[in-house]
Amino acid sequence: MKTVTAAEANRNFSALLRDVARGERVLVTSRGKPVATIIPPEQPAHDPTREQARRALFERLQSQPISGVPRDWTRDELYER
Repeated sequence: MKTVTAAEANRNFSALLRDVARGERVLVTSRGKPVATIIPPEQPAHDPTREQARRALFERLQSQPISGVPRDWTRDELYER
């Protein structure tokens, strides 16, 4: 893990982000003490359970009748004064 001071991070932030984009982790220190770690974002793991739940929700929503009072107004009419 690369370590930089807060001042260095501030001066070279674009270069620092390029390093992080390539997978490097960066520890930022202030007055010799760690204050932050900049890491690449985690890639979402493929979760079959979540995907199945999403499909089931969409199927249920599509099969449900539309509820509520019929509306005969337009969006523009909502904002007329």
